Amino acid sequence: MAEEAAPLVVDVENEAGSSSRATIRRNHARDVHILSSAFLFVFSAYGAAQNLETTVNTEEDLGTISLGILYLSFTLFSVVASAVVRVLGSKRALVLGTSGYLLFIASNLKPSWYTMVPASLYLGFTASIIWVGQGTYLTSAALSHAKDNSLHEGAIIGNFNGEFWGMFASHQVIGNLISLALLRDGKEGDSVTGKTLLFTVFLGCMVVGIILMCFLSERNEKADDNPKHSSLGSLLKYIISPLLDIRMLLIIPLIVYSGLQQAFVWAEYTKEIVTPALGISGVGGAMAVYGAADAVCSLVAGRFTSGVQSITFIVSGGVFLQALVLFWLLLGYSTSTGVLGSVYPLLMGAILGIGDGVLNTQLSALLGLLFKNDKEAAFAQLKVWQSASIAVIFFLSPYITLQAMLILMVAVLCVSVAGFLFLTIVVERSFAPKS
Repeated sequence: MAEEAAPLVVDVENEAGSSSRATIRRNHARDVHILSSAFLFVFSAYGAAQNLETTVNTEEDLGTISLGILYLSFTLFSVVASAVVRVLGSKRALVLGTSGYLLFIASNLKPSWYTMVPASLYLGFTASIIWVGQGTYLTSAALSHAKDNSLHEGAIIGNFNGEFWGMFASHQVIGNLISLALLRDGKEGDSVTGKTLLFTVFLGCMVVGIILMCFLSERNEKADDNPKHSSLGSLLKYIISPLLDIRMLLIIPLIVYSGLQQAFVWAEYTKEIVTPALGISGVGGAMAVYGAADAVCSLVAGRFTSGVQSITFIVSGGVFLQALVLFWLLLGYSTSTGVLGSVYPLLMGAILGIGDGVLNTQLSALLGLLFKNDKEAAFAQLKVWQSASIAVIFFLSPYITLQAMLILMVAVLCVSVAGFLFLTIVVERSFAPKS
């Protein structure tokens, strides 16, 4: 009887082990679902508000200047964001980071220099830690999921980034449709009642996002082999150490281009391409098309990501499509009437969205793969250079022509692609483990 009972005990233990492994598997996926949903709520509100800033806060260019201050602050604080996230932990950084977006939306209910400027400065700080926290948390979840389930790290990082960036890009669709619905009776955002209701709805979205962040699991990112910062010198060394890595130096131009192309869409595409062809009322629709293409491409690109080689092919395809749009605008595009005059700006928006989806998913996956032991510092560099390039576009936009902007972007694109291909084809091989 004892011999007959023994297998039952073993089976129960195996079943318990399988249940435990299933729980681990569910928890990692659950955290990605929660993180993605939280960002969708937060940025459906913030993204749409950002698109409206230069329209609803026109007095003394308050909206434009606030955004410039925001991204300048974002750039400066991103330098130390990795250290802040290391101290707080990625979950606490994510929860704290949402507070800046909440304050920024609230300041739009009573816009003035005394509310918008401090809110923009504070948002620059919280944005730096929320994005470093996001990259760190998502990569940690992917690596843990791959380890616990004996799966390929590159594929899991790609899948998790695909899900996150796909849902994140959907904020352009949802937020702009909300804006379109609530401001439809106003002209250029001047409906006071509609604007108040809109930003109140946005505040509600922010609260939901913050609540979701609180349900994220804590992650043990303070392993014994992580660097300890016992002095200011060691802290500074940790912050700048990625800049001593040839791989990061070769990635930075592509990071800069990713920021330029985002700011180009927000500042130039909507103003110089969409508005002349479709009018101000068409901006929301064009950005919804952009966001939809971005979301679909992010999901697809994430599914096809399995390592550095796949990232090389996907990035090459994405930047090629964006190059087509840039050269189209630079060499032959002119606003026309009729059906084609309406279709061309939407087509450009879709292609630009595809390129943005590629760059978002693949840059995050690449940094996660190459800098597993310094995730916070690597993702801080991503946001330092992205936000700096975005700030440059916002400050330059009133003073240079569309032609000059396009030439700048083409030049940066060429340099960034050359550096990226050199990294993935030549340099990365020297870092690969020898068999």
